[in-house]
Amino acid sequence: MDHEVVFATLEKVCQDNISVFCGPSRLPHGTAVERLVTCLKQIQEHGRALEPVVTSFTAVYHHYDFDEQTPGNGYRTLVKVLEACLLHIIHKARYIASSYSNPFFRVDHNTSEMEAYCSALCQLRALLHLAQQLINDNDCGQLYSLQDKDLSRSFVQEYSSMHKACFYGRCLGFQYSPSIRPFLQTVVISMVSYGETYGKQQSGLGTAALSLLTSGKYVIDPELRGAEFERITQNLDMQFWKSFWNLTESGLLAGFNRIASKQVQVNFTMTVPPVTLCLPLASDPRLSVTVSPPIAHWGPGPVHMRLISYELREGQDSEELLVLSRAKPPPISTHLPWVQKQPRSPWLLIHFHGGGFVAQTSRSHENYLRSWSKELNVPVLSVDYSLSPEAPFPRALEECFYAYCWALNNCHLLANIGILSGMDYQTVQPAMGSSTLSTLSRDTAMLLSDLTQGASNWIQSFLDPRRTSGRSLSRSSSQRQTETHMSNQASIQKALLTFSLLDFSSYKVQCELNCSLLLTAEFELTLLPTQASALDALLDDSVMFAKKLRDMGQPVSLTVAKDLPHGFLSLYQLSKETDVAAEVCIARIREVFEQENPPHNLVEET
Repeated sequence: MDHEVVFATLEKVCQDNISVFCGPSRLPHGTAVERLVTCLKQIQEHGRALEPVVTSFTAVYHHYDFDEQTPGNGYRTLVKVLEACLLHIIHKARYIASSYSNPFFRVDHNTSEMEAYCSALCQLRALLHLAQQLINDNDCGQLYSLQDKDLSRSFVQEYSSMHKACFYGRCLGFQYSPSIRPFLQTVVISMVSYGETYGKQQSGLGTAALSLLTSGKYVIDPELRGAEFERITQNLDMQFWKSFWNLTESGLLAGFNRIASKQVQVNFTMTVPPVTLCLPLASDPRLSVTVSPPIAHWGPGPVHMRLISYELREGQDSEELLVLSRAKPPPISTHLPWVQKQPRSPWLLIHFHGGGFVAQTSRSHENYLRSWSKELNVPVLSVDYSLSPEAPFPRALEECFYAYCWALNNCHLLANIGILSGMDYQTVQPAMGSSTLSTLSRDTAMLLSDLTQGASNWIQSFLDPRRTSGRSLSRSSSQRQTETHMSNQASIQKALLTFSLLDFSSYKVQCELNCSLLLTAEFELTLLPTQASALDALLDDSVMFAKKLRDMGQPVSLTVAKDLPHGFLSLYQLSKETDVAAEVCIARIREVFEQENPPHNLVEET
């Protein structure tokens, strides 16, 4: 869209309205008209100040895209959101100009609407100012800097001081696809209502039921809704967010979700005991490597998983697998005459559910996982990793890695042909040079001091750029020939490197790991598809990661979905836009599966 036309139109419609309400035939609407005229003048001032800023952004933001065919980065998104706000103002101003003489015209309501968008425009102007600082202080093409602590601290302080209530009141969801705005409004209203009743000695469902009684006022009063949402996001603790998002796990919502989603023949949870695993090396299957169970913080413990398969396949009804089921008896109806056992699949999709590592389980994500299992004709193994803060980082990552290794070792039970992927050993050379950690990485690294073996030791070096900068990997053929069993710490290095890229590449990294992939060494990767949303706060992570893979000479594709929020897969079947984006995900996964020499594992994180 031509931004010059947008700003010119904005100036004209505002001036037309000002001329009408300030002309010789002033309308008898009192203070409401005065408020409207003042608001329109403020919008004009914002528009005049913003036009040269947007011009400067549009001249350079293409340098931050993944490539010419994939326009998408945080700077583009900010301009896009601004344009969406301007278009809503233009639409409202035109309505006012054409309807003010109508006897049913509500001047107070329309003035409040225009004031709300004026406030949003003011905050977007402040955001563009912050973005200008970033684009001027960072290298061209670099979406953010992990080195400048002062810049990061200043940015966070300025952003935290902004008033964001306007984005959750009358303007809620203006930047998103119209088909999902009602759903987003429902989520925000539910959240503020739940926040009001949270902590009143009620169970989760009791609090949810009580919040329904208080939600009406937030529907009627958008300003109150916005203010309450800002209060919640600034003051309530992690337990509130866990409690709220875990409502999707309630029997009623989960039951409805299952009815609306694809029916599958296999869907059960299981608990894998914490036993040491022995896997063959990919480079030489005659040699093996041992993998210990998760140990961080409280020692070895079991790992919970969910197996979903659209069709019952060989191995999935074996006693060896069903004995791990958390439901007794396991929910597989093998005795039904219409259930025919299918041969094993050549692929397995390993999934780590969303929730920022603090909320939800695989149960909340069954909707699209069932669809994936059917459309891709593959079984899906979703890991129910332990959640923070009860299970601090890196416990969840260790459990995910162990689940991955367990799947490699038990592919015959999960209905997969042969060994999915072996381990390969490579030694890690000492790092040269040093660099500073971002605040987030530093805080995360402090949690790793008590880890002394296996995955935990590796994760510490993985998160610390002083130990990863300039790191190179070289193959040690002599050790492969002479050692039949390798120490746990050394032998899982390559396995963890492979796993870490597979698990977090496909969408984006959340919580404390959101910058860690950009700190990793350069190592071999398989083809990895990446899909992000243009309106996702983690878009730039996906873009920068895809760029890093490309710079390493690795095949990678990036798709940017338009007008959708983070977690759009959970909105599958809610709108045409989410359906299209979900179909793109399926297509990209299928492309990887159908390669001539396909990687035999693909891990998705949403």
